[in-house]
Amino acid sequence: MRMRRKKNLDARLEGCGDRIIYMDRNEKNFQDKSEKSLLDYNSLFGNHNPVILEIGCGKGQFAIEFARQHPELNVLAVEKSSNVIVDAAESAIQLSVPNLFFMRGNAEYLDCYIPERSIGLIYLNFSCPFPKNTYASHRLTHKGFLEIYKKLLKHGGEIHQKTDNMHFFEFSIEQFTANGFGLKNVSLDLHNSSFEGNIMTEYETRFSQMGLPIYRLEAYMTGQ
Repeated sequence: MRMRRKKNLDARLEGCGDRIIYMDRNEKNFQDKSEKSLLDYNSLFGNHNPVILEIGCGKGQFAIEFARQHPELNVLAVEKSSNVIVDAAESAIQLSVPNLFFMRGNAEYLDCYIPERSIGLIYLNFSCPFPKNTYASHRLTHKGFLEIYKKLLKHGGEIHQKTDNMHFFEFSIEQFTANGFGLKNVSLDLHNSSFEGNIMTEYETRFSQMGLPIYRLEAYMTGQ
């Protein structure tokens, strides 16, 4: 179901200033990557701290809390919906979180904006599972996206995934292992495990209240 456009959306987006980076590309031609607008992290964040990336940040609950807990890190949070990212950016501004910026656009174009080998950690929190097999290529752990992530990750970089969808989790495990990633710290019930330091997302809070298990894994590139 398509979300209704928020009232005064354009004005609210403008009010977020440079907190939102717009990835303006032709959404119908993901293969056209001839033009690149690579970010200058030092100019953006004003420091040389390591950068982590969350893809599909929603209203920003995870990204904001992560950035507040880790002032020594810089955070880029990606969301394709202007309707959603405006809430996240406004919250970050209101809470004065200086080490967090947002990127509005499709993950297919991340390698047009993110310098190669510059990301230490990618978070995929409750990505859309696209349950129909005909839409498998849209899943953020599909091999097409994994090839993009490989370009962005530093040597030793990792991808951390959480989801409530068992079939999507199984699909992700298959894709990671078939495309040069090893797995560690795999959990089939995160909230009843010994894992410490978990930061909840909006969806995670809702699903855990419903008693649903949360699946989690950490993927790393092998052969580095």
